[in-house]
Order: sequence, then C-alpha cells, then structure tokens
Amino acid sequence: DRPAEDEFAEELRELEEQVFSKPLSPEARERCARELRKLRMMAPMSAEASVVRNYLDWILQLPWDETTPDELDIERSRRILDEDHFGMDEPKQRILEHLAVQILAEKIHGPILCFTGPPGVGKTSLAASVARACGRRFVRISLGGVRDEAEIRGHRRTYVGAMPGKIIQGMKKAGSVNPVILLDEIDKMTADFRGDPAAALLEVLDPHQNSTFCDHYLDIDYDLSRALFIATSNQLDTIPWALRDRMEIIELDGYTEWEKLAIARGHLVPGQIAAHGLRDRDVHFSEPALRDLINLYSRETGVRQLERLIATVCRRFALDHVKGSRRRHWVLSRSNLGKWVGKPRFDFQKTEELDQIGVVQGLAVTPFGGDLLTAEAQILPGKGRLQLTGKLGDVLQESAQAALSYIRSRAASWGLAADLFDQIDIHVHFPGGAIPKDGPSAGITMACAIVSCLLKYPVRAQVAMTGEITLRGKVMKIGGLKAKLIAAHRSGVRCVCIPQDNTPDLDTIPESIRRDLRIVPVTHIDQVLACALCVPEDFTSFSQQTP
Repeated sequence: DRPAEDEFAEELRELEEQVFSKPLSPEARERCARELRKLRMMAPMSAEASVVRNYLDWILQLPWDETTPDELDIERSRRILDEDHFGMDEPKQRILEHLAVQILAEKIHGPILCFTGPPGVGKTSLAASVARACGRRFVRISLGGVRDEAEIRGHRRTYVGAMPGKIIQGMKKAGSVNPVILLDEIDKMTADFRGDPAAALLEVLDPHQNSTFCDHYLDIDYDLSRALFIATSNQLDTIPWALRDRMEIIELDGYTEWEKLAIARGHLVPGQIAAHGLRDRDVHFSEPALRDLINLYSRETGVRQLERLIATVCRRFALDHVKGSRRRHWVLSRSNLGKWVGKPRFDFQKTEELDQIGVVQGLAVTPFGGDLLTAEAQILPGKGRLQLTGKLGDVLQESAQAALSYIRSRAASWGLAADLFDQIDIHVHFPGGAIPKDGPSAGITMACAIVSCLLKYPVRAQVAMTGEITLRGKVMKIGGLKAKLIAAHRSGVRCVCIPQDNTPDLDTIPESIRRDLRIVPVTHIDQVLACALCVPEDFTSFSQQTP
C-alpha cells in the first residue's frame, strides 16, 4: 500500500504545482485549492476522489490566458478570403473591419456574426476561412438536433458522468482563449422538457455578458469575450427573437449562373481532379458543359449538387483510365455530357413560352433560396365564390381576398357588368400542390391573373412580379428581393415588377443580374397591369402608367 500512497502524494504535488503555475483566474485558483484540500482527505481510489480529479483536470486543461497572435495584415487576410470563396463581399468586409479595429484597439469584444442563407452557399467553409485569415484556431460546434439545455451549459457535478457543455469543450479543444467558434445550424435547435438550449445560448452570445459565462459543471466564471463566434442558419424564422437580436445577421444569397461558373472553374473542378488522382493537364471541362451542368443537371441556390456532379465525372474518367483505356486526355463537352453524366434532370426554360390568359409568373422565397411561382386563374359559372388551391397558407388566402376586393371596386371603370361577380366563381391555383405556400408577396400576382381572366387580355410570359397589395391597390414592400431576382434571372425572365419601396435593396443585387433584367419599380397595381397585360393601345382604364 505504501507505493500507492506515495504515488497519490506525488499526484497531489503535481496538481498543486499546476494550480499555482497556470495563469488561472483568482476564482478558479481558489476553487482548485479548495478541491485539492478535499482530495487530500479522500481515499485515493474512492469514487469521490475520481470526481475531484476529473474536475481539476478540466480546469487545468482549459486555456485561461493562452492566445494565438492575430494576423493583422489586412491585405493578406483579404487575399486568403478571396482565395477560398468567390464573391461574398459583405461578410468579407465585416471580417476585415473587425481586424482593422483590432489593430487600433488593444481589447475589444469579439463580434457575434450569423451567416444565414440556403444550403450549399458556403456558410460553414467561410467560417473556417475567417479563422485562417485571422490566424486563429477554429472549432466547429454542431447544434443541429440539440434539445437539452445541459448540452450548452453542462451538467452539475452531482450527476454521475457529468461533464461540461459544448462551449467549454470547444474552448478546451481550441487551446486558446481567442478561437473562432462556429455554432453550426443554430436554427435547428428545439426545446423540450429538458429545457431550451437557445435560452442557454443567450449568455454565450451576449458580448457584454459572456466575459463571465458560468458552466454548470465548472461552477466558476469563464471569459468567452475574446472568442469570435460565428453562427450559421438556413432561415431566421426558427431562431428565437431574443437570440437573433444578439447576433449581427449577414445574409448569403444563392449564386447566379455566372458566379457558379466562376466557382466551378476556380475551385470545384481543380479540387475534384486532385481528389480523384487525375492531373489538370489530362482533364478538361468545357465552359458550355459546365453551364449545362449548372442549368440542366443541378438547378439549386448553392453548389453542392454541382460539386457532386463534377466528382461523378472525375470518378468515371478515373475508371476509364484504370480499365486500360487508350485515351490519355479526357474532355467533358456539351456533346458527350449524356455519356458521362446521363440525361438532364431539368428543362432550361422554366418560364412560360407563350402569353396566356390567367397565367402569371410570381416570385417566392423558400428555405433553399428564391423560386419562380406560377399562378393560374380561371373564371367559371357560379355564385361569386373565390376558390383557392395549391396548399396555401392563411396569409396567402387573405391576400387573395384583398386582391379580389380591389378588383371588384374597379370593375365598373374597366367596363365590367355590375352583377358579373354574382354570376361567376373565380378559381386561383398555384401548381405544385404538395408544397406549402404562404406570405403576402403574391398579392399582385393573383390580382394580375384574375384581371387577365376578367378582361380576356393575355399576360406577357417574360414578366414576373412580387409585391403585397392593399384594398386601395397600393403595392407594399416585400422581403427576400435578392433571392427572388436571382431566381427570375436563372429562369429566363426578362422583366420583373417590384415595389417602389424595395428600390434601396437593388444595391445588393449583382451587376450581371441588373444588366440582364428590366426591373420596374411600382407603387400601384395599375402600373403592374399596364406592364404585364397585353392590352390594346386604345385601352386607357389603367389610370397609372408604368414608370
């Protein structure tokens, strides 16, 4: 037994030496000293002694004053961000601003950023690039599916097998007090009977409170203020308001065709060629083939499916090489796409080809980016009912009622009989009946479809629109304009009617889209009708003209 006691005494001496040599906070040092005194009075092999040892190990392995020097060369940081990601000017600018402030100020609170956008646009990889550009260590904490508040704050030591939460575990893994911590999929957390993890994050993500973050396991204050927190999400609706208010939201929208082409040529193709053991000089992806992969095989807001398709082509090139093919140079062209990738999954032209009565192209935003939303209207004999189909939400149905009320108030000025609406039913349908649809921004779309049916004037197929309508016919501001215009551009639309109040948002639209699209700001539904309907020259009932 004597050697065991000597070994225990030696362990106590080592722990004591670490406690007084490591740069702990005064509170942590006092707690460690108290735990050491308790450990001396315990049997070396007892369960209580094991709990105290684990607790002391956690405190001693955490970084308390260890930092990594920040990379304060702005030009180098900009170069790293540009090498890793194409575009994304707003988040890059925000990171460079943070580095510039660090150069001028000795101590600042780390910002709390939230990159939000559809899947596949590079939110997670951008966070890793930020760490590399800043010269900091990078830790990723996945929050998808987290339901227990203790996952964030840890369990108290009274529980068997207790351990700190994900935040303290991440700091230990980083080994420095100023890492970049990625809180991935922050919108996928849910609350249940064990507590609300989003509420536990309120303290973590408040720059004025996280200098005294208290984990339940440690039960002492720990300073998180020097860490740079970056959260990612696909949508903001599921993030509690109080948590969202603590973060600086930076929206990452879907890529245009031109941006996807640049990303494929600069990043995806070289990366997949190297990953599959091929050589750049032996493989060539032509620009027309890449455009077809983007438009006919992988219609998406991000580039994940495009990367998978490029990987598929590289695998098949590699198999052809290993099977002993005499070919030593592989070219993917538009003519041989079918051989290497198979049949296209999509038609390039999504817009209607012909001007039709009662068929209008609307624009919508989904969790995966913008999309074209076709509205169809039909007039039937009936008793004045409005029928709405296509799995529509309450807000969308109310917008249809508002649109119809405005149309009825203007019917006489358009030459429609006063009792017409008592003799007909109006049916409005949104194809894609399995997909839920909601929101007020389809108001002018439904109004245009109904007016087209009533007046028997076709709607221009190359015109799309988005905007909320009031009972007076005013067109109100909507959200998600950038994603909607990207979708319109991707689908071949040539003209888009948007609310006048959204014109300041046009500054965020890529120049390539603004150059190709005719964007018409409107304040009243009459302007939309004058732009979208194929009316005779002598028809002057739309009192307000297109800008």
